[in-house]
Amino acid sequence: MWQVYYTPTSVEDALKLLADHGPEARVIAGGTDLIVELQRGSREARILVDITRVGGLNHVSLRDDRIHVGPTVTHNKALASDVLVERGYPLPLACWQVGTPQLRNRGTVAGNLITASPANDTIAALWALDADLTLSSVDGDRTLSFPDFYKGVRETALAPHEMVTDISFPALKHHQRGMFMKLALRRIHAISVVNAAVVLSFDEEIVAEARIAMGSVAPTVIRAREAESALVGRRLTGESIDKASELAARATSCIDDIRAGAGYRQDVIAVLVRRALSSLQSGEERDPFPEAPPMLWGTTQGTYPRLAGKTVYHRSEGLEPIECVVNGENVVVQGANDKTLLHMLREELGLTGTKEGCGEGECGACTVWMDGIAVLACLTPAPRAHGTSIVTVEGLPETTSRSQVNGLHPVQQAFVDEGAVQCGYCTPGFVMAGANLLDEIPEPTREQIEVGLSGNLCRCTGYYKIVQAIERAASKE
Repeated sequence: MWQVYYTPTSVEDALKLLADHGPEARVIAGGTDLIVELQRGSREARILVDITRVGGLNHVSLRDDRIHVGPTVTHNKALASDVLVERGYPLPLACWQVGTPQLRNRGTVAGNLITASPANDTIAALWALDADLTLSSVDGDRTLSFPDFYKGVRETALAPHEMVTDISFPALKHHQRGMFMKLALRRIHAISVVNAAVVLSFDEEIVAEARIAMGSVAPTVIRAREAESALVGRRLTGESIDKASELAARATSCIDDIRAGAGYRQDVIAVLVRRALSSLQSGEERDPFPEAPPMLWGTTQGTYPRLAGKTVYHRSEGLEPIECVVNGENVVVQGANDKTLLHMLREELGLTGTKEGCGEGECGACTVWMDGIAVLACLTPAPRAHGTSIVTVEGLPETTSRSQVNGLHPVQQAFVDEGAVQCGYCTPGFVMAGANLLDEIPEPTREQIEVGLSGNLCRCTGYYKIVQAIERAASKE
């Protein structure tokens, strides 16, 4: 899929690699979109530059009343950020509705922005928050507003030798509140049919400023300018909300595609804007946000360790080894430099417990732990495992201090006891997700269990038994 995989350890090294290789190079962080595109052949990239081991890029900070989000901040890290939840609420609320726990552990906010699909949830949220992007290269930095950055469907102003080094926006003040809403074809792990983000500034009860951004209705995310104007200078009432919703629906001739027709989208945008404004009117906009969302990152807080030393590279036909710890044993792997972690585990190491279901991050059958964080092996490049600790279902029993029966992890034993193993194909992924959940939340609620397992699909439709097995394992702590 790629010919050379670089792992730089500084921003300067990453920018030099991009300058040296130009259009042949592509920055990779989570890779949750890029790997699928490379596998399908819809995108080509001879050189991948992995920035996830560079220190200082995975932080959310508040400086001079602006919030800054680093380029390797994952959706789960954003979701867990107190600063974002308190003063940038539409963004973590949008992140909560992206993908699944495993995908949110790898996918980054910056990656969601750069992919530039008008349906991407974080774009609308940040557009409403009036965010800027800082693009860096060996020639220096430039900062662009979202209207200047987005040029069309999957088209941006990012040059081949540049990378995003900062996302920033004004922190919401005490008189400002925001909301994000989406409609998708299923409750979780689904692309938006329509999404909408709203940020309002109040002067007592009067709307002083309004920003309404709508996604998946046009080639790029757009603002509903007339709807915003209709709100300014007025109280939020049923009448003003209805008027603004109608104007938002008329703001564009909606796109028409496989997920929905233009007319349906137009109706939905009116409904979403009305609901968002109504929640702000009633003060209930924070009700949808989870109190303690399962991340599936165990005790790690979602932070991947840095890689010390100089830039590492792995060539597709080179002899550079991938050195890592797998199930507690040091391994040195050659011949997997252009593969995914899934194929390295199965083909080079013979660990066939990790299953390939969809190969696109949809089913969770390939869930493993990388440095204690649950990830999808089918979307993780094998060279990314260099210098990490990987746990697969074969090594799971050795990770727990809980009592074992017959050499099994308590979650594995609970699956046996509850009859949660059916055809068995999806079982390793469920077990890995469930065990990670219990490391993070030893006594989860049923809702937390369901969310923690939401990235795993069972073709035998046996979810009740699977949930019961996690409850049983938790009760035996």
